[in-house]
Amino acid sequence: MNQEIEIEFKNILTKEEFDRLKNTLPFEKANVQEQTNHYFETENFDLKQNGAALRIREKNGGYTLTLKQPHPDGLLETHATLTTDDCESWISGAPIAKENVYHQLQKLGINPDELNYQGALKTNRQEIRYQDTLLVLDHSLYHETEDYELELEATDRAHGEKVFHQLLTDHEIPERETDNKIKRFFQARP
Repeated sequence: MNQEIEIEFKNILTKEEFDRLKNTLPFEKANVQEQTNHYFETENFDLKQNGAALRIREKNGGYTLTLKQPHPDGLLETHATLTTDDCESWISGAPIAKENVYHQLQKLGINPDELNYQGALKTNRQEIRYQDTLLVLDHSLYHETEDYELELEATDRAHGEKVFHQLLTDHEIPERETDNKIKRFFQARP
């Protein structure tokens, strides 16, 4: 089963803070990568009630189905690779069975056939290695909303937290409670 634990720290940024980080840190070496997240949910928000989220990420011509679930160390991500036809089937309301993701959904008591396409969030992303972590700047567009975000991904929670807080302090950026993209996506829905 293709799974991983994701340990990440997030902070919403103002446009000014975003530009300052982009110009102060070595992001000029990082290509801007465009990616689109396609989100799914049941009519009764069964994924949300389980603290889970399901998306297809479209990036570099490829498609990855990912189920995110709570885990004591961060988020448990279960992945499956999709073809273009698979992605189109999911979006049109005919999910293609992917054993590892389906198995996890069933453990949550969610029938994959009840999942509905909710829309897309487009992100322009830049990534750099930074003090043994991955530092990410995201500029996202969804539902006539635009936001800027700093993400830091780490393999060790204590180290990631230390680097993240020091980075915010060094750049005089206040720590803000930051919802994940899917929550922001659903909150901004008209």
